[in-house]
Amino acid sequence: MSSFLVVCDVDSTLINEEVIELLADVAGVRSEVAAVTERAMRGELDFTESLRQRVATLAGLPDSVFHTVSERITPTPGVERLVEAVHDAGGRIIAVSGGFHEILDPLAERLGLDWWTANRLDVLDGVLTGKTAGAVIDADAKASALKDYAAREGIPLGSTIAVGDGANDLAMMRAAGISVAFCAKPIVEAQATVIVSERDLARVIPLFGRVA
Repeated sequence: MSSFLVVCDVDSTLINEEVIELLADVAGVRSEVAAVTERAMRGELDFTESLRQRVATLAGLPDSVFHTVSERITPTPGVERLVEAVHDAGGRIIAVSGGFHEILDPLAERLGLDWWTANRLDVLDGVLTGKTAGAVIDADAKASALKDYAAREGIPLGSTIAVGDGANDLAMMRAAGISVAFCAKPIVEAQATVIVSERDLARVIPLFGRVA
């Protein structure tokens, strides 16, 4: 049985980039998509609707774009130290993302995460359709993922740490024992237990003693 759980958002938290914007860059619609992303992260636009609008702009891209974008992803400084420290301390670390499995899967495996979940992009005949496939990973789904994984591992919610930066992370942060606003929007900082303004995920490590 694990002693504690760290749950991380992915885009702009576990990694430095917003994957949807990198995909949009290839499609030539980055500025349009970035504006929608910003509105959603500030809490001005429902995440599911913002996801629908942004993914629609990707229709027609070849699925080779996943490899192209994966090569442009850079893990946030300190993430390797954080994963190693969690495991050394007997904890678990997972990622819950409003982004996409196609990009997250190889990254999560490389980092050694214990589990992860994200949205899936619909592909037909090697081309993106502009839609997602399956259930949308929104704010409520992120919170549910934290609660369900903790229950499965026998970890009390008070022994969980949630790390995020946008409005879509607030529900899981409220469910956690400690919530960390990581280089976050003001709406997130206002509701977090801890604020980390330096882009170094190793700054989360000292919090283990408060939950383990």
